[in-house]
Amino acid sequence: MGLVHADIELANARQDDLLPMTVNALVDSGALHLCIPQHVATQLDLPVLDQREVTVANGSRQMVDYVGPVKIRFGNRQCLVGALVLGDQPLLGAIPMEDMDLVINPSRQSVTVNPNSPNVAVSLAMSFRTHHP
Repeated sequence: MGLVHADIELANARQDDLLPMTVNALVDSGALHLCIPQHVATQLDLPVLDQREVTVANGSRQMVDYVGPVKIRFGNRQCLVGALVLGDQPLLGAIPMEDMDLVINPSRQSVTVNPNSPNVAVSLAMSFRTHHP
């Protein structure tokens, strides 16, 4: 499987007067968060909420800004998340993908809404436990 990218719309969830941006994000189910470059955070006027220590692909750790809230739209799905300001390309991680009920289609190298729930995102609010005596 090669690299998968998706066009997503990002907006400042607190400032409706700012236009959203469409960005081409690398999709990485092994990453957790939405990561955005500094220029995207600046264009969306996202306030810094916190600092986070993150481990990047080469194993090193660094402190980065955590900004938000960011509204993400993909197809007929949307969610609100915080974002790590990191790198030179947007990255869509597992948390927002799960929140919007998106799936990676490896053979087409694309992202789609879950075909089992095409109209409404489905989430798991609690785990199911089996009773063991």
